[in-house]
Amino acid sequence: MHDPILSLRSQSSLRDEWLQARLDTIVPRVMERAGVDCWVLVAREYNEDPVVATMLPSTWLNARRRTILVFTDFGAERVAVSRYAVGEVFPAVWSADEQPDQWRRLGEYLEAKDPERIAVNCSTEFALADGFTATEFEAFRAALPARIRSRLLATEELAIGWLETRSPEEMARYPEVCARAHGILRRALSAEVIEPGITSTTDVEWWMRQEVADAGYESWFQPTVSIQRRNGTAPESFFSPPDGEIIVPGDLVHIDFGIVYLGLHTDQQQHAYVLEDGETSPPWGLVDGMAAGNRVQDLLMAEFAVGRSGNEVLAVALGKANEHGLAASIYSHPIGLHGHAAGPTIGLWDQQHGVPGQGDYPLWPDTAYSIELSVEIPLPEWDNQRVRIMLEEDAFFDGETVSFLDGRQTELWLI
Repeated sequence: MHDPILSLRSQSSLRDEWLQARLDTIVPRVMERAGVDCWVLVAREYNEDPVVATMLPSTWLNARRRTILVFTDFGAERVAVSRYAVGEVFPAVWSADEQPDQWRRLGEYLEAKDPERIAVNCSTEFALADGFTATEFEAFRAALPARIRSRLLATEELAIGWLETRSPEEMARYPEVCARAHGILRRALSAEVIEPGITSTTDVEWWMRQEVADAGYESWFQPTVSIQRRNGTAPESFFSPPDGEIIVPGDLVHIDFGIVYLGLHTDQQQHAYVLEDGETSPPWGLVDGMAAGNRVQDLLMAEFAVGRSGNEVLAVALGKANEHGLAASIYSHPIGLHGHAAGPTIGLWDQQHGVPGQGDYPLWPDTAYSIELSVEIPLPEWDNQRVRIMLEEDAFFDGETVSFLDGRQTELWLI
């Protein structure tokens, strides 16, 4: 059992403490790593840069008017060149009475600070790092004094570094968030929810959505429940399984599920087997398949190394899986402040030879990932029908090793 979910007021206080710590430590870390001494972020109300949205106090549910956040001196100083101070973390340095033009005030502020490199969030590869709109960029560029305009740097490095890096404060609670999600997932894959011959896959999906809402968490995607069965057709794509299938004895049931709590996202996939009359255990072929999936997890996580790109990790891990005779597919991704978060993509289900751009980004310490993959097996008990074991669990990379945040499934749940 978990402690009761925190009240919204307590969650707000905790998340603001985390924000303060992240701004104090992570921003200087990524700016120094990139060699950038100034970072400017701009967002308008209801059209927030994804990075700005993660820097606002918990009581700011969106930006206000035009919100301009500026870090200088490699993150040692931060201000809001905005009509309002942004909570207690970004003091305001613009008075419309003294300078009616907000853009001109930003130009004056930067000219006084005289930074060497001024970074803005622009990226052709990472949507989360491409939050500076064309309209705002042109207005910003026009407001800069000519002598420092050439110092503009359109980059994704700071945005990704900020979003992907997990703080110690976050990691103290992240295992709990994963355990809460695991609790709902385990109940969904049980007789509490599934009555063979009666319950449909859609019933399970909406039970999970309701359970998430009733518990006070958030959903960041619709849960997916799919079935593989004897003489059936395994889903060609786990993104589009048939809707409303009735779950019956002999089915291998798969769920893809995630929640958001305290701003941290989870993404998990597990399986259950529905026992047929007279059965007390699943077919041995499925037991072996689960072990094969766990083996691929181990092979993948063993290849994590600082500086290695997602494509490099993918290629080596798939090569090792092939050496072990495992028909594996790997499609892992960063997780944290978003579900499919910023950082190196380690394969996509339809791109097993590498992902240009996003897969070329390197791994850094203190980052979290959903270890997502599958392995295909011939199931002897089903006349060697091909079955896909699809697993996903959340893990943390400290720069040396990768460890699951709340364990992993090693045995099929039984219904």
